[in-house]
Amino acid sequence: MRRTPGDRLFVIVIMSNLLALFLFLVVLIASAAGYVRWDRALDILLSDEILYSVRLSLFTATTASLLALLFSVPAALALSRLRFPGKDLVDTVLDLPIVLSPVATGAILLIFFNNTALGTFIETHVAGFTFRIPGIVLAQFVVVAALAVRLLKATFDGIDTRYEDVARTLGAGRIRAVWHVTLPMARPGILAALVLTWSRALGEFGATVTLAGATAMKTETLPVAIFLGFSRADVQQALIVVVALVFIALAVLLVIRALGGRTAAGDKN
Repeated sequence: MRRTPGDRLFVIVIMSNLLALFLFLVVLIASAAGYVRWDRALDILLSDEILYSVRLSLFTATTASLLALLFSVPAALALSRLRFPGKDLVDTVLDLPIVLSPVATGAILLIFFNNTALGTFIETHVAGFTFRIPGIVLAQFVVVAALAVRLLKATFDGIDTRYEDVARTLGAGRIRAVWHVTLPMARPGILAALVLTWSRALGEFGATVTLAGATAMKTETLPVAIFLGFSRADVQQALIVVVALVFIALAVLLVIRALGGRTAAGDKN
């Protein structure tokens, strides 16, 4: 197909914008990495405080993302496969943690556990959440569960229901058809949702610090460690943790792209 001057101008415009955004992000990351004193990096990363933050972040992010997946898979299936009264309202409310500020989400949780009869009962007799590690898990769960539902609903929407119908005509019940047909087909999307929600939970700060606080060596996740580092003017510690989180985020994005490429290849086959 013959290219016109307008076609070339179009390519130049969109590529220049793409390159500008790419270079902008690269410059930002490079500026942070360039400010780090790398001779201190290993000592900081192996310090008791940062190792505690790493262990706590891995534990809470993994727990929150697995819980989110446990609840989100059936919830997304319900939104994707069923029709029921108030479905649009339910779908809208589930999106609230995505559009709300994480600080606002944390504030709502804090108010619930300190100013309502049910919340006070749970806090006193079931499990303590405010300014404790379970509060970190809960805050991360609330933030990432909505994201997991949205991602998984899109995954299930993309799977033709005719596959389930065929399985049911062969004698499988609804549960068996979903378990043996839909879920295996949705596996790449489920794995991608798990990885993405895990990384989002790992980097969650606003809701966590509002509900669980920012106490060193107690509720100090990696984002909280960055906050505490800047608050006590230890810029090197904060920046080294920032750079570590950037590399984790890049690794997560590469994993998601690999899963997406595998899904596309499977669709072609």
